[in-house]
Amino acid sequence: MSTTVKVTAQEVNKLRQATGAGMMDCKKALVEAEGNFDKAIEVLRKKGQKVAEKRADRDSSEGAAVSKINADQTEGVAIVLGCETDFVGKNENFLALANQLADIALNTSSKDEFLAADFGGMTVAEKLVEQTGVVGEKLEINAFEKLEAAYVGTYVHINKIAALVGLTAKVDNAEVLVKDVAMQVASMGASSLSYKDFDPAFVASETEARIAVIEKDNIELGRLGKTLKNVPSYISMAQLTPEVIAEAEEAAKAELKAEGKPEQIWDRILPGKMERFISDNTTLDQEQCLLDQKFIKDEKKTVADYVSSYGDVEISGFKRASVG
Repeated sequence: MSTTVKVTAQEVNKLRQATGAGMMDCKKALVEAEGNFDKAIEVLRKKGQKVAEKRADRDSSEGAAVSKINADQTEGVAIVLGCETDFVGKNENFLALANQLADIALNTSSKDEFLAADFGGMTVAEKLVEQTGVVGEKLEINAFEKLEAAYVGTYVHINKIAALVGLTAKVDNAEVLVKDVAMQVASMGASSLSYKDFDPAFVASETEARIAVIEKDNIELGRLGKTLKNVPSYISMAQLTPEVIAEAEEAAKAELKAEGKPEQIWDRILPGKMERFISDNTTLDQEQCLLDQKFIKDEKKTVADYVSSYGDVEISGFKRASVG
């Protein structure tokens, strides 16, 4: 005759605190393990493995983005803990797990090292499997970004985007500067710090693609009798060599001459024309280079202008991790 193992509320709560599993799941696991705490954890882990196997092909594009900075603000990490639904992604226990994982991630240097790191006697990877059984949805780390610098700051937008920004020095009000730029990264995104980081093949491909789009649009605009869009020759400062700038300046002078403008006032007009030429021919930089973007808090400035207002400091790097 079989006997039912009785477990106490204290034992159930202890298992809940250790695993995050629900009360009934913990009670069942303890009963199945005949009251043995370690075996009960293994029961829950096996349940998680079964759920994980069944949901392996599910999309985990929802979740939470979180970041952590170390005590002296020289290192930061941003991760995305993915799940299947926004409902789970906003759950307090899920967010608590994401933050616990970020604390561990801060002390690792790569995603692989992070997944192999200890989490209460199991690896992070094993914890994710266990929690898949608890939550009932596929859980995985969808992003891992690490940044080191003389000073690192972060900004997290409603747990959907986490941005890290590094400075070359800790200047006065560095915390304001780094948060503002991290907010810029979160809001606008960027693929590089400067146009100097672009691969020439990428710029050439982007130029060809953008011109093709404009020319296609112009066919339709022409059919409708509307004003055609300007087809740029260049899209990045990476293409504006001294020779190109010199040719553009000569063209601007020829234009002023044709307009009958006195030569003695050309020096006052040329800077504005050259500024417009550069602006019209650096659209890729303005979109994808952080320093060339218009600053979200003052569009009369670029991010580079804003950073320079803090004195002898530069942005050394940035990272961005987002849900979806």
